[in-house]
Amino acid sequence: MSGQPIRIALLSEVFCKNMGYLENMLPKYLARLGADVHVLATDLPPDYRRKSFGSSYAGFLSEWHPGSQFRMDAFTLHILGHQKILGHMRMAGLGAKLREISPDIVQVSSPIGWIALDAARFRISLGCRLFTGSHYHASVFPLATRPAPLWSAARLKCFATRTIPGRIASLAAEKCYAITSDCAEVAVRFFGVPRSQIEICPLGVDTELFHPLQSASDAEDRAALRQRFGFDDNQIVCIYTGRFTGEKNPLLLAKTVACLRQQGNPFRGLFLGNGPQANDIRSCSGCVTHPFEAVNALGAFFRAADIGVWPAQESLSMLDAAACGLPIVVNHTMTAPERIAGNGLTYLLNDSKDLQRVLLELKDPSTRREMGRIGAQKMARDFSWESVACRRLRDYEAALRPASSARERSASRPFPERTS
Repeated sequence: MSGQPIRIALLSEVFCKNMGYLENMLPKYLARLGADVHVLATDLPPDYRRKSFGSSYAGFLSEWHPGSQFRMDAFTLHILGHQKILGHMRMAGLGAKLREISPDIVQVSSPIGWIALDAARFRISLGCRLFTGSHYHASVFPLATRPAPLWSAARLKCFATRTIPGRIASLAAEKCYAITSDCAEVAVRFFGVPRSQIEICPLGVDTELFHPLQSASDAEDRAALRQRFGFDDNQIVCIYTGRFTGEKNPLLLAKTVACLRQQGNPFRGLFLGNGPQANDIRSCSGCVTHPFEAVNALGAFFRAADIGVWPAQESLSMLDAAACGLPIVVNHTMTAPERIAGNGLTYLLNDSKDLQRVLLELKDPSTRREMGRIGAQKMARDFSWESVACRRLRDYEAALRPASSARERSASRPFPERTS
């Protein structure tokens, strides 16, 4: 590389300025390690696929305009337009922008879709190295949890629209970073990614923002937030962050908190976000809603709470809450047990009675403190964005050294063969 920093282009369908997603945090920490990082995203809002997109995030997200360019956290954000082709969004002007940036590495977050296919096509003309990812959990991919015959319409459609394009993109790729083992299995079974190309690499936590109570200032912020929402010192605050939608179902937590309070238990609910369930959540006894908060302010809200609860789908916020020292409660179908081992509990999905049982197990403050301590240490050790960025940068550097890349790839942590 002649002493020049590695130039990395991370391609993302959307970019949310105030969020803590991979496309926000990984570039920040890669840049800190000395890389020249560029994020390319379309002007689409994050929930554009929804019929009523924008409603949950109204007033929170910035609007982007094609051709805009911004400098943030030591990386450069480029906003491109979009086109709808065959029912799916495609990044407009991607080839020209990549030629302008001339990256050494191109990183995409999925092996399927127009972005991955276009990146694979431009890889040859640009002479760069391509890396993909897999963030599809089995819980949100029906074919993974409700198997269908190979000749069924659903499987044939998946083969044509996902497996074949995914295999084509993978032919040009070095590795596919799956964030959990079930995401890896989905990529192999349905997206055409060779098993030998998979590496498990979790999403990270910005431990500068998300950490347990460490100072008098942290304690003061906790007390002030609890007072602001009307929470007494002896009350147990369960926090949920994210969209208030049916698939996330925070309303189940609100109803459970109301039932526990009716029984005389000191539980409260704090819900950060927005969505169709907002009014029903607010009507539940002991529950308070608050709009979305920017990622750099979110840690204080977790530190003001006592338990983090995500009743349905997994969320990156689970990791953030654990890093702040909260025990975590999720449903029993979650397929990433490493996130809650020693620092969390599971309940039977959509079963309010069982969720009551689990929350009562966390009524003892000493239990919450010990689980929170384990979780915070684990997040700092194994899930920090700094450690994730270091791993990926080592892989990028190896891919740019042809003589040693094969040996270094063999030393990485591959996805194991299935045993069942």
